[in-house]
Amino acid sequence: MVARVLGFRRDAQGHACFGSARLSELVAAAQIETPAYLYDLDAIRAEAEHLSAGFGSARHVIAYAVKANSAGSIVRTLAEAGAGADVVSKAELQVALGAGVPAGKIVMSGVAKKDDEIEFAIAAEIHAIQAESVEELARIAARARSLGRRARIAFRLNPGVEIDSHAHVATGHDRAKFGIAKIDVPRALAAVDDAPNELSLVGLSAHIGSMLTALDPYRASALHVCELARARHAHKPLEYISFGGGFGIDYGNRPAPPPAEFAAHGVRLLAEQRLDALTLVVEPGRSLVGAHGVLVATVVQAKQSGAQRWVMIDAGMNDLLRPALYAAKHRIEPLERAPSGPEWRVVGPVCESSDDFGAHALGDAAPQGVVIRDAGAYGFTMASEYNGRALPSEVFVRDERVAAVSASPGSAAWVKRRLEA
Repeated sequence: MVARVLGFRRDAQGHACFGSARLSELVAAAQIETPAYLYDLDAIRAEAEHLSAGFGSARHVIAYAVKANSAGSIVRTLAEAGAGADVVSKAELQVALGAGVPAGKIVMSGVAKKDDEIEFAIAAEIHAIQAESVEELARIAARARSLGRRARIAFRLNPGVEIDSHAHVATGHDRAKFGIAKIDVPRALAAVDDAPNELSLVGLSAHIGSMLTALDPYRASALHVCELARARHAHKPLEYISFGGGFGIDYGNRPAPPPAEFAAHGVRLLAEQRLDALTLVVEPGRSLVGAHGVLVATVVQAKQSGAQRWVMIDAGMNDLLRPALYAAKHRIEPLERAPSGPEWRVVGPVCESSDDFGAHALGDAAPQGVVIRDAGAYGFTMASEYNGRALPSEVFVRDERVAAVSASPGSAAWVKRRLEA
């Protein structure tokens, strides 16, 4: 039996597909208009299974970073594959629990968790609230005391490690708002030990940012976590250690190591540091879903002025913010023929000069539709209704068929809300 091809590909006629299912036909079957996100759930599940295999027999939890894509169909698919969740708000925690993620596999991060979010996490008995400051520890203790509970916590450490990534997604350096700096760790430990009835320190973690494409900074951060873990675990046992996530993907111009390589490296490092009795937690988001989602858009019109040629599409920076926010470049290709020939500047309808997706080879004539690749992460979750444009639809594909649809609410809903404001 020949294994079915998963993820984005092109058929013999050049049509963009998930497996053998043409994206244009999936959009038609879903009965929605563009712009629309499409996700291959089978490919996402396979990605999680491949990452899990990288741990070998080591105890581990893949805590999917829900912020990358919070769609219920995706979170449920990953939960069915055995994944947990990394959440940064009460709403994300509710989605994770509602999608079947066990509370014992959920960690909560975030630098400014509100009191009700802390209370909800304590009551839900999640694996750990990852505290990011000494000041937050006092707040968690107060909420635990009010509930008559003992909060499971971890420290998110700031290892002071720089990475080669966009400044907006580098989170582990000395100037970042994230995590507990090395100088503050003694105060943090004292705060925990002074509140034994309210706080139980069960883990240590770090996360140095997104789009990691090299193992060296990951190892440097991990060694920082291990140093403190050894000191703490020697007299007050821990349950887990986390080196974070942020594993990069190839957007077409910069290859990245497979996430399983980071997992295997983490397992080896724990063994070297004699910490392999601890569970290893990783918190990937983009690497599980990014390559397996696309944004399909219709070409509204072409425009030519001298040598400059534009293709204007119905998807804009309100639908996919990454190019405007991070200067990111996604591959944009014709929907129903292979990319080739002259480049066109692809732009959206939003009244901002930053609503520009860059130059792409679309052929001698403008296509009728385009597919924006590798848009499964930080696409819909960052979308907005700027300029009164409705949120895009989402189509979830399983077994090369439409399994679920989240249809756009349409601009009429926006108009109604604004008139009522």
